[in-house]
Amino acid sequence: MTVADYIVVGAGSAGCVLADRLSESGASVLLLEAGPSDRHPMIHIPAGIRSLIDNPAVNWNYSSEPEEGTSGRRIHWPRGRVLGGSSSINGMLYVRGNRADFDTWAQMGCRGWSYDDVLPFFRRSESYAGGDDAVRGRDGPLIVEDYRTILDLTHRFVEAAQQAGFGRREDLNDGEQVGVGYSQMTRRGRLRASTARTYLARARRRANLTVHPEAIATALVMVGRRCTGVRYRRGEALVEARAKREVIVSGGAVNSPHLLQLSGIGPGQHLQRIGVPVVHDLPGVGGNLSDHYVARVAHRVTGTVSMNELSRPPRAVYEALRWVLTGRGALTFGITSAQVFTFSRAGLESPDLQLLFTPASHDPQRFGSLERQPGMSVAVCPTRPDSRGSIIAESPDPLAAPTIRPGYLCAASDYDVLLSGIRQTRSIFAAPALARHSVRETLPGADVAGDDELRAFARTHGVTLYHPVGTCKMGEDPMAVVDSRLRVHGVQGLRVIDASVMPVLTTGNTNAPTIMIGEKGAAMILDDARGAG
Repeated sequence: MTVADYIVVGAGSAGCVLADRLSESGASVLLLEAGPSDRHPMIHIPAGIRSLIDNPAVNWNYSSEPEEGTSGRRIHWPRGRVLGGSSSINGMLYVRGNRADFDTWAQMGCRGWSYDDVLPFFRRSESYAGGDDAVRGRDGPLIVEDYRTILDLTHRFVEAAQQAGFGRREDLNDGEQVGVGYSQMTRRGRLRASTARTYLARARRRANLTVHPEAIATALVMVGRRCTGVRYRRGEALVEARAKREVIVSGGAVNSPHLLQLSGIGPGQHLQRIGVPVVHDLPGVGGNLSDHYVARVAHRVTGTVSMNELSRPPRAVYEALRWVLTGRGALTFGITSAQVFTFSRAGLESPDLQLLFTPASHDPQRFGSLERQPGMSVAVCPTRPDSRGSIIAESPDPLAAPTIRPGYLCAASDYDVLLSGIRQTRSIFAAPALARHSVRETLPGADVAGDDELRAFARTHGVTLYHPVGTCKMGEDPMAVVDSRLRVHGVQGLRVIDASVMPVLTTGNTNAPTIMIGEKGAAMILDDARGAG
């Protein structure tokens, strides 16, 4: 039996941070990851994301249930199944959110999670050359960079947004966020900067860290209401590991609640119904699911180059050589090169819309592929949706996927925000700097203009932006799963530290806030250990 001070289940955006910070203290750490090591070459090439988005070698490839809000469609839910988790397969956008996001967490009962509380952990996590020293980090493990190569279409988008009335913001991660600006990426020069290649890479030099990839956790070991270890499958072997101090579940918004439920921690009546003995009736486990659901506005392009052409021969050959020789060009691109944060209506304290510009357009007939003709698009994202869903185990079999019901657009208010975002996006495309490069709107199409038509378009064409959170939410209310120090309510020796603890979504992409949660969670664990010792 393996014994360690701490066992971390899941080597994703938060799990790698925990493995690094806890082992840095001198404690022994066992890190378990269901997927393989991050050797797949396309992980490390930023533009390789399109080959990872449904690749079963590194991806759980979950799927949501058909729902009214998606016109009965199943929505593909990629989640990283590899060292680095989703930070190894995502679009690499670095977006912290804004001051009001975290102040709202604190007002909801998450003590110690206001913006002023979390800012030191954002700064501790990153190395970024730009921005204000009071806000940005300079020597953290996570490398954050600006785009090295920016297509003219992106410059024209930023110009058009200003022509349409949106202010220019030099740093979208300064805490205020409102306006248009260029995207920042988690990238090490020409390569992706996942948490596996930043935090975990340095941690693996320490003898007190043990990393087991391809180790699928099947249950938490419980003695009464104390968690003492983890059972996991590695190859054909069934293994049990014991934690001398704590077990930390960091499987993400899907796998963390699923593992708790399979271990008897969750909504008691449902667990009994599927044949799982109840250890602790905790009704919020798997509830409060929130995700960013987006609709894209796309245009056919003329008079300049888009990523569509650069992704195909012969230009793709030139771009590959350019990447190898100079570390620049199309292969350094992530997904979104510029963004607008704005308001769906007057009177809001902080932006509730994110407009994500890509100098490319997707082929609706081939998932993950770009169109052959030149195109550009904006993903319109209501950042603080009111709709809620759930992730629930339907079988005691740990290898059976849970049922995912996101509840997209079940709240009428989300339609209102989305339609406002589509109309604001159209105003940007109509501004002179972009209008001269637009042949026509291809999605949803200029004839789709009325509220009812746009709502129908959102239901039939909307997709996830891959940001599920909230299924082990933090707080003190009856549906909270963890307290403000990320300890599971009613259970000793067990914490959840990942995106699932967010009580509500942040304004923007969730990888940077998840890394911050890993940093702050590790500090809490070490503070508590010193207090106990």
